[in-house]
Amino acid sequence: MEFPEQLKYTKEHEWVAIDGARARVGITDYAQDALGDIVFVQLPKVGAAVAANATCAEVESTKSVSDIYAPVSGTIAAVNETLNDTPEIVNRDPYGAGWIFDVDLTDAAEVDGLLDASAYRALVESD
Repeated sequence: MEFPEQLKYTKEHEWVAIDGARARVGITDYAQDALGDIVFVQLPKVGAAVAANATCAEVESTKSVSDIYAPVSGTIAAVNETLNDTPEIVNRDPYGAGWIFDVDLTDAAEVDGLLDASAYRALVESD
């Protein structure tokens, strides 16, 4: 299981990469492993406003459908259109090519409330 140190994490198993006032979001290695083979990703709409901890996307696997939560508030700036045709990229490369969406932050301070890699590792190891 990978827990890249440069990322932030949520208790709902999303990862967040911060680049200035923009956050890139995906699901963690732990989440993709628990879901199994991902067969569909419902992406949010570019330009949509999202609120921290609110549902904004879905991932469907051979096992179940899971909500994706916005880890921070803001506006959807970009989505990973590649996932429309090849959603299994999330399984192969959850922290790279399997990213799901980018958010332009409205409150950068929300990032401070996210978990660091060691706290997230402790969370999943306690499951």
